[in-house]
Amino acid sequence: MEIADSVLDLIGNTPMVRLPQMTSHLACDLVLKLEHQNPGGSSKDRPAIAMIEAAEREGLLMPGGTIVEPTSGNTGVGLAIVAAQRGYRCVFVMTDKVATEKVQLLSAYGAEVVVCPVAVPPEDPESYYSTAERLMSEIPGSFRPNQYHNLVNPQAHFDTTGPEIWRQTDGKVTHFVAGAGTGGTLGGVGQYLKSMNPDIKIIAADPEGSVYSGGSGRPYLVEGIGEDFWPDTYNPAVVDTVISISDHDSFVMARRVAHEEGILLGGSCGTAIAAALKTAEDLSPDDLVVVLTPDSGRGYLSKVFNDEWMAEFGFISTTDGVSLGDVVAEKDDDGPDLIYVNPTQTVRDAILLMRKHGVSQLPVAKNEPPFAAAEIMGSVNELRLMEASFEDDGVLSRPVEDVMNAAMPTIGVGQPIELAVELLDHATALLVLEGGRPMTIVSRTDVLNFLSPDEVSP
Repeated sequence: MEIADSVLDLIGNTPMVRLPQMTSHLACDLVLKLEHQNPGGSSKDRPAIAMIEAAEREGLLMPGGTIVEPTSGNTGVGLAIVAAQRGYRCVFVMTDKVATEKVQLLSAYGAEVVVCPVAVPPEDPESYYSTAERLMSEIPGSFRPNQYHNLVNPQAHFDTTGPEIWRQTDGKVTHFVAGAGTGGTLGGVGQYLKSMNPDIKIIAADPEGSVYSGGSGRPYLVEGIGEDFWPDTYNPAVVDTVISISDHDSFVMARRVAHEEGILLGGSCGTAIAAALKTAEDLSPDDLVVVLTPDSGRGYLSKVFNDEWMAEFGFISTTDGVSLGDVVAEKDDDGPDLIYVNPTQTVRDAILLMRKHGVSQLPVAKNEPPFAAAEIMGSVNELRLMEASFEDDGVLSRPVEDVMNAAMPTIGVGQPIELAVELLDHATALLVLEGGRPMTIVSRTDVLNFLSPDEVSP
């Protein structure tokens, strides 16, 4: 009888499939390695069981112990499945950019989830890396697989994923494309494939802003790939090319695959497929591109596959009529698109900036542009600063964060002007998002000038 002894025996041997609707124009063959067919729904099942078994062999994880790990969700599910079979407790740390479904999914497996802010550097005590370290010190008998530095991670893909791809393509694979996260998949698969044929090209698909493609690690919304530091599990010597893909192109590609091919995949899968299609444009009939798609789109129904969320972040348009993009295009503004102040700048700096650009309000933003929406901390306006100056004549030398108001409401660049009018009934200005990033501010005056240009022009 073909019956597995446990769910752990079902990990691996995932299928491959072509994209006949989307790749008919290509000369080469392009196929997906569908890792969401693993029992935990992602490629992370492979290193999860490998890391736990290695820890058991080495005496690092004892019966009744606790697994602690920072994760974007998929590694957590893989570890939770192993923990359920082996009787371990799980505590996972996630950032607040992760889809709600992923938190709920981990909880469904009986894991405990701690959510931390995403818009902080790794060394910040509130970051999910620092929080995981703190939990390790507080929980007796805890073990952290440490997927970013545990070399068992890439070894798992060297031992399983790489040989599967070689066998399934009969050794004809010429290009391998995967997202760059911990680097475990790229390193393990890449090392194996190159050991079989050194001419095989390994391509890393990376979110715009990630360190792998030359960024600082921010800002991007795609989950599970990209980093703000260099993990030990990432082997740059194996990677031939890094292709940077925007959040917009990643999410739109994932939606396109669902609509045109009937395959529901996650946002990072969209990143990998977009990079693979770019790679395949100039290839020949002798080439075979394998794209590893790590997870299913079912974990992103509230985000990537939710029209309202996509519109709110400026990824798609939800109107056939007038949108905020039309208002922005008509703004009479020769200055920078987004005028902002950092939280540590002084109130005096904010006032001078408003005078210089002739504006009455500013967003308060962490870091430097381009910003993620989560990096907008608050706002200041002339009325608030006037009141603060009246109450305290020393306020001009204080940091803006001491006197700032709440952040302005946000609106997507493709959302209808009717929504802007409704929001401006309770706010003096809106922060407009495009491709998930703040692009400019639209005030009541901007909307009025757009709606009645003849009446208000000089």
